[in-house]
Amino acid sequence: MPASRPLFRIFTQETIVLLMAVVLFVGFAVALDGFTAPANLLNIVRSVSVLGILAAGMGIVVIGRGIDLSMVSIMVVTVAIQLQLLQAGWSLWSASALVAAITIGLGAMNGFMVAYAGVSALFATLASSAFVFGFVRSQILSQDVIYIPETAETLLWLGKARILGLPLDVVVFLAVVAVALVLLRWSRPGRFLYLMGDNFQAARTMGIPVRPLIVASFVASALLAWLAGMASAVSLQSMNTRLVNSALLYDVVLVVVIGGIGLSGGKGGMRNVVVGALLIGILLNGMTILNLPNIHQNLIKALILLGAIILDGQLNPRDEQTSQQGDI
Repeated sequence: MPASRPLFRIFTQETIVLLMAVVLFVGFAVALDGFTAPANLLNIVRSVSVLGILAAGMGIVVIGRGIDLSMVSIMVVTVAIQLQLLQAGWSLWSASALVAAITIGLGAMNGFMVAYAGVSALFATLASSAFVFGFVRSQILSQDVIYIPETAETLLWLGKARILGLPLDVVVFLAVVAVALVLLRWSRPGRFLYLMGDNFQAARTMGIPVRPLIVASFVASALLAWLAGMASAVSLQSMNTRLVNSALLYDVVLVVVIGGIGLSGGKGGMRNVVVGALLIGILLNGMTILNLPNIHQNLIKALILLGAIILDGQLNPRDEQTSQQGDI
């Protein structure tokens, strides 16, 4: 038995998901015409990037034993507002400053409801998602699709920019992963977040400022949602508000859970986000090439998500503390 332990440690959930991604990639490359075409590989990388930025924000909240179901709504409304301001003649910097303040306010609102009002993260973010999108779409936005105006030359240029041959959204994803990895593993707030997620009451007893930390995690999630939206907008030259009604949020949750960030909190990190995003990105691209109907794609993703949640429940069993903070 002792000789088998090193092998068991190698085959963690993260390793298994990475192997699955490799096998899936090889299978699609052999079975599907055009899967390995440079243009399609670029599509995979770019879709993984936006999905990964969102998953990074979700992962930060989940590590702290919470969940943020408002990410896609925040992404859509903040970017749509910014593009509409640009169409109205605002400068890029002034529009960005205002939208940054709005984004921080939305994240702080979610965090306040969870940390100070005692509302479950699941219900708090679900309610804020519906309210924020409904209010902004009915009272502020004039149309479903908001385009980048021709006067916003900087954003138009960023959409075509390449750094070391990589599109800007890919570079942003890599930068987000690197920064988040450093902050989570080697900064005091990052270590506190893991401690809080692992044992909320013990962290409070140790004097860790758990309530401000919860608020900060939701603010970080909101800012990364805005960043993901801008990365998507500069790539597509627009923001479609109908994304709120898509399965994008479930894809984000799927990336986090299947990547290995435990829903019970205090476990996982940015490497889990990368391998999870890679697997789901390859899967979604392959299903798109196969021209599977959306209902079949959603069924497959639902089955994978259900299996991942069951596996997470076995690997990361919930305890009495989980019910007090962020239990989903």
